[in-house]
Amino acid sequence: MVGIIMGSDSDLPVMKAACEMLEELKVPYEIDVVSAHRTPEKMYDYASKAHERGLKVIVAGAGGAAHLPGMVASLSPLPVIGVPVKSSNSIDGWDSVLSILQMPGGVPVATVALNGAKNAGILAAQIVSAGDQELQKRIIEYKKGLKSSVEKKSEKVKTNYHP
Repeated sequence: MVGIIMGSDSDLPVMKAACEMLEELKVPYEIDVVSAHRTPEKMYDYASKAHERGLKVIVAGAGGAAHLPGMVASLSPLPVIGVPVKSSNSIDGWDSVLSILQMPGGVPVATVALNGAKNAGILAAQIVSAGDQELQKRIIEYKKGLKSSVEKKSEKVKTNYHP
């Protein structure tokens, strides 16, 4: 249901977080390396046919110039979530953030934080859940778990911190 792509396998340590969230929420996904610059034909084919293969959302991670999410969004009718990746050739990640964030009118890319693949996975699941009540229930339970986790941390801090 979700396609996860990245410009290079060096992006995998970041993009794994999207995979982990989709696995936790039981959302099927595929993953691949699709470079906008080194394999433009593959990118074109992937983006223009993803909806025909049953994908509902594409999560695209890229560092440096970070053209992959925007180029995919220009070719696909599917929602695209861009994950800016702080790469070795990056300007502290800002080049990637701005490249993905500053899309021209008519070619939207939902953009998460630098290295924010976990949120991209959650957002992809939320988009898919608009037509899947069982998935929506799993997301509700996940969010309840977040609340519970914070409440436990709050109690621990109040118990262990004595001014």
